[in-house]
Amino acid sequence: MPLRLRLVLLSFLMLFVELALIRWTGSNVLYLSYFSNFVLLGSFLGIGIGFLRARARLDLFRYAPVALTLFVGVVLILPVEIDRSGSDLIYFGAFTTTGLPEWVMLPLIFGAVAAVMAMIAEGVARTFVQFEALAAYRMDIAGSLCGITAFSVLSFVWAPPVAWGAVVAVLFALLLERRGGGRLRLLQGVAVIGLILVLGRESLVPEWSWSPYYKVELQARTEGPYEYTISANGVPHQAIISTLRRREAEPVYFLPYEHVAGNRLRDVLIIGAGNGNDVATALAEGAQHVDAVEIDPRILQLGLELHPDRPYADPRVGAHVDDGRAFIEPTGAAYDLVVFGLPDSLTLVAGQSSIRLESYLFTREAIAAARDHLAPGGAFTMYNFYRERWLVDRYALTLLEVFGQAPCVDDVGAGQLVVLTVTLDAADLTCDTPWPASAGAPDPATDDHPFPYLREPGVPPVYLLTIGLILLASFGLVRGVAGSLRPMARYLDLAAMGAAFLLLETKSVVQFALLFGTTWLVNALVFGGVLVSVLAAIEVARRIRPTRGAGLTAFYAALLASLAVAWLLPPALLLQLDVGPRLLAAVLVSFTPIFLANLVFAQRFRDVGDSTTAFGANLVGAMVGGLVEYAALMTGYQALLVVVAALYGGAWLVGSRGQMAPAA
Repeated sequence: MPLRLRLVLLSFLMLFVELALIRWTGSNVLYLSYFSNFVLLGSFLGIGIGFLRARARLDLFRYAPVALTLFVGVVLILPVEIDRSGSDLIYFGAFTTTGLPEWVMLPLIFGAVAAVMAMIAEGVARTFVQFEALAAYRMDIAGSLCGITAFSVLSFVWAPPVAWGAVVAVLFALLLERRGGGRLRLLQGVAVIGLILVLGRESLVPEWSWSPYYKVELQARTEGPYEYTISANGVPHQAIISTLRRREAEPVYFLPYEHVAGNRLRDVLIIGAGNGNDVATALAEGAQHVDAVEIDPRILQLGLELHPDRPYADPRVGAHVDDGRAFIEPTGAAYDLVVFGLPDSLTLVAGQSSIRLESYLFTREAIAAARDHLAPGGAFTMYNFYRERWLVDRYALTLLEVFGQAPCVDDVGAGQLVVLTVTLDAADLTCDTPWPASAGAPDPATDDHPFPYLREPGVPPVYLLTIGLILLASFGLVRGVAGSLRPMARYLDLAAMGAAFLLLETKSVVQFALLFGTTWLVNALVFGGVLVSVLAAIEVARRIRPTRGAGLTAFYAALLASLAVAWLLPPALLLQLDVGPRLLAAVLVSFTPIFLANLVFAQRFRDVGDSTTAFGANLVGAMVGGLVEYAALMTGYQALLVVVAALYGGAWLVGSRGQMAPAA
């Protein structure tokens, strides 16, 4: 195989496996969906280690399919349920006290992912080193862009894991060199076949299906009020129930309509429509038109096919597969009732941020947007199993601040299931239990600090403990592979660039999630845009070589200026624009710093003496940047731009001598 094609395919394989591991482990390790950042961090560390081993005597890439198959098998076999029953950080779903604690399980997953990715990355590095540094980097990015495109296409068609495994198996078959003993080739073949069989068994279970977000499990019920129950990533998530049975078994969901009995319900908006229970309830209460918004297409499809009342087939209903906030912002419609019906997710927006799918739905700004789309005499209601009283108080305080009046609070089941209802005009609300304003209510979540389930700004202790363990393990692994860290010290500026770029990329992901929705498609397009920006920077760098010192200073100055512009133009200003101008502004604000940052990196990387050690240092720095991302839990996301600027400024100062002359 031509070396150029080999490097592109190896990079394709590396990014594809990284994305698949983030997606797949979150569907099989209970609550790892909330910590998928650790899978990304393990990937970065592993890739960095793989590049540091580029010239090692033993080629570990030959054992990569064996390691990957063993990892998949162990995750499926071992019980890895995690107890997340703390009161200061809420995770929805069932809870368990069995299995390893999260501070043990997360580092183990981190280490296992790092080992798998190190073996794959070593194959990339051994080919990478045979090219001039910038040319190799260009092919690596091209392969990565192909990898994310392929995974996005599979997500679009709801492909199960066996399809991901088939792509990986084909790539291994193409890339594993035909050398080594017969036993090794037999082991490789068994591992590849085993990967397909294991993932095939999981993919062919009749009750399981795969949406772009979850492993969805459907179970028919013969007892009790429910026709079906739906689990997502192994956690009970929804139940399908007829309106008649719901009125008898779950009358709480009809309370909002009793509180606004005079509301004509000409137009109703339901966010988190799910399988259709809330839609059927609205129709039964006399709604003339319902806009039903659900982010997961598979769950909506199950409601369309199986709900006994067939609400999605009703001509009065318009079904929309979209993010709730993204649907509300641009619509010109005015609603008599807006319902947030049980909109809690069991996954994060991306593997590198702490944003959940619904995080931007519960901020002060989101509630204000819902208020602004109410017709005269309109009402707003939200309900869920909130688990903690402080979360109820936070939402009640948010409604008080936005609507100027205390909401009606229906507390059912010892504070677990709570309904909050408020109207534009207090005279339109019939309520016997208004919220008694609590002096200890946490402040509302905001678009800059979109963490409604975090009681107070700060990094939870479980995060701090796990981050500490990861840092210790990372130092030990890098030290063990690289030996003396002195060779990497020459590329400290590249490590700082890696940390800064990861934070910059994360900021772009969460900003686009706010501006255009927390959907998998928006996320994939952002990652694709980042890679295109990187590729464009490489192409420019190949054609422009600045004068030493002064030229790079100009690039750094332009980068810091673009970061200052991004900091001065917070997303709240962009949200005021129409969709077209907003997209243009978002692309310029987010991708200009990314382009300039990679222009700086490419110019520096061009002259390194040891491309794989330099690239390894950059990737290890990116892993550290992923850990720094948790600072947003304290400061909010806009403040990360200050950290990014400081890191690039430090890289400028520390690396100035290395940039003046090629590193030897």
